[in-house]
Amino acid sequence: MIGAVVALIVAAVAIVSLTGGGETPTETVDDTVSESPLVRADSRILGEEGSSGVTFVEFLDFECESCGAAYPVVEQLREEYAGRVTFVARYFPLPGHFNSERAARAVESAARQGEFEAMYQTMFETQASWGEGSAPLDDLFRSYAVDLGLDMAQYDADYASAEVADRVQADVEDGHSLNVSGTPTFYIDGRLVQPETVQDLADALDRALGE
Repeated sequence: MIGAVVALIVAAVAIVSLTGGGETPTETVDDTVSESPLVRADSRILGEEGSSGVTFVEFLDFECESCGAAYPVVEQLREEYAGRVTFVARYFPLPGHFNSERAARAVESAARQGEFEAMYQTMFETQASWGEGSAPLDDLFRSYAVDLGLDMAQYDADYASAEVADRVQADVEDGHSLNVSGTPTFYIDGRLVQPETVQDLADALDRALGE
């Protein structure tokens, strides 16, 4: 149940409040159009688009412990609101995390072969074994691609390409335009949500669905 992971999201919020710094993220954004700093036409969607038009957007870093703590919460919300809410993941690798940009490129490379969600889940489910290191983990991330059965020639080309690096950076620049400085940062239906409990996220979704 979602209540079982309240402690995880509280820990995540506490870490963000300590490490985020900078300006407060923009509180409301019009995400009703396909091209906005919050949701782009090419933004990566977890699962299927919801029928309501309500969006749940997370700016995330695959090496961020707070994002790792929030991951099971987001997965539970996805299950509870499946078919109604569109869940969008935006890359926001933080400069203090040595492998976070590499991880984002690995996920984006997998996405180009239709395996975005699988690689996204793999990164978070293995984060404890590779996060916070100071050695490049290109080979480890490549092994995840092998495990997913990707076309490795294409993966290698994409992973090393300027196009994939630019795609990750485009998400980062959108985050900066919204004053996002820490992860995870959540927007629900265009509104910044700074939860203190899991229920805060569920309540914000319920309000958006009721409007």
